Amino acid sequence: MHFFQTAAGNFGTFPWGQLSSVVWLLIALALLFDFLNGFHDAANSVATVVSTRVLSPQTAVLWAAFFNFVAFLLFHLKVAATMGKDIIDPSIVDNRVIAATLMAACFWDVLTWYWGLPTSSSHALIGGLVGAGLAHAGASALKWEGIGKTVAFIVLAPLIGMLIGLSIAVLVAWLFRWASPRRVDKLFRRGQLLSASLYSLGHGGNDAQKTMGIIFVLLIAASKSGGFEAPSEVPTEVVLACHVAMGIGTLFGGWRIVKTMGQGIIRLRPVDGFCAESGAAVTLGLTVFGGVPVSTTHTITGAILGVGSLKRLSAVRWGVAGRVVWAWILTIPGTALVSMACWWLLSWL
Repeated sequence: MHFFQTAAGNFGTFPWGQLSSVVWLLIALALLFDFLNGFHDAANSVATVVSTRVLSPQTAVLWAAFFNFVAFLLFHLKVAATMGKDIIDPSIVDNRVIAATLMAACFWDVLTWYWGLPTSSSHALIGGLVGAGLAHAGASALKWEGIGKTVAFIVLAPLIGMLIGLSIAVLVAWLFRWASPRRVDKLFRRGQLLSASLYSLGHGGNDAQKTMGIIFVLLIAASKSGGFEAPSEVPTEVVLACHVAMGIGTLFGGWRIVKTMGQGIIRLRPVDGFCAESGAAVTLGLTVFGGVPVSTTHTITGAILGVGSLKRLSAVRWGVAGRVVWAWILTIPGTALVSMACWWLLSWL
């Protein structure tokens, strides 16, 4: 069944009035993370289209925010299910685990935004879950198959994005080999509007679902003490709230990271931006339907590197790219440690 049909069917059926004030606070914290996710990862959605000067920053974030929001009409909630059930055992989840997870993920997003590093909000959330689960119940709480799949795509997502971006760039270069640079520039300035919208759809479809998964498992935990039936699927109200929060975050935009993504790794032309965004959009679409919580940051960076390497390898600023990769590697263990510290602090309080 298509997701929108499912969502329409469960709208207004969840007993929201039976939730405690603590659970409501945790839902608010989850939506704050979703806002920060949109704020932090706005750079991924708009960096190329802003850096090529196809759209102004203000117009670009409006464009991206709109497509972030409408993504809920297109994608099933497979990524949300992975986040809710396949990273740690849902039966050990309580309010403290969720609070530690979200506190760590929010901290990491703010810290890396300040440093201007395009790290993964998704992996920050996963690292937070792993750390809180370890602190609460030990290694037995972890679901290694789901974690392994996520870790594998730290490598696979940028490689797939790189290969698809490079392939699209080769195809475009061959198709337009006789066209004048002026005609190519004019055509792909328009084309970037399409590619940016497709990428923002993939970003909204993948990243908003991760917060849905956290709220979903929180509601399941709340049902045990609240005396009501646990939800069998993500309530529609949660789906809409997560997309709205991410869209608003994108509107505010993380401009420190735009510079790194759009010009720090390689200087982009409109045709380069089109190929990179299209390659990343295809990759995100495939992983959303596969239920894999990949990093949109990793995906677009890989696509940019693939397109840039077609010019010449020296065109890529590998020093900047290396700094970004180190940030990727450190995200899950870093947020796991912060999450464990938050869990112990909450236990002491």
